[in-house]
Amino acid sequence: MAPTTTGPAPKSGRFPRTAPALAPPAVIPSALEIWAPDPPTWGQRLIPKGVRSAMADLGLWQEPRPLKPSFHLVQVIEVLTRYGWCQSFDFSPTGRMCIRGAQKFLESTGHVTAIDRGKAVNYLQSQLARQGVNMRFWEWNDLSSNTFQGVEAMISAASDLARKNGD
Repeated sequence: MAPTTTGPAPKSGRFPRTAPALAPPAVIPSALEIWAPDPPTWGQRLIPKGVRSAMADLGLWQEPRPLKPSFHLVQVIEVLTRYGWCQSFDFSPTGRMCIRGAQKFLESTGHVTAIDRGKAVNYLQSQLARQGVNMRFWEWNDLSSNTFQGVEAMISAASDLARKNGD
């Protein structure tokens, strides 16, 4: 393994040799905290969309920016990690969510458009078909043999597929 360098790059035009990164960081940087948004407050839920849009135009409100399908799927994983994953319910009484529940939550808070959510669903279905599964993703989510790690891996693979296709 090549030694790692920590100083500035040499001026001879050569690039320093660095060791490959072996694992992602154990702590998620604060810049990525936006991936799992807080649920809207009751006050925010009471404000009609037209009023929120007018407030955003005046700079008094910041609407969430809808994400592409690949980023939306990563965000689904983050929401499931933050709030918890469940089966048989879109939203459990304790606040956990299944894949479809996390997508509904993100769409209702403006983090994904209905069209991009539909594209993300197509990527989820395509990934399941690649694995030889012939059922809808929410039915697959509810299989008793599934674990969160398996669900996370499937969503991540679907996100990679979307990214490779430019979505």
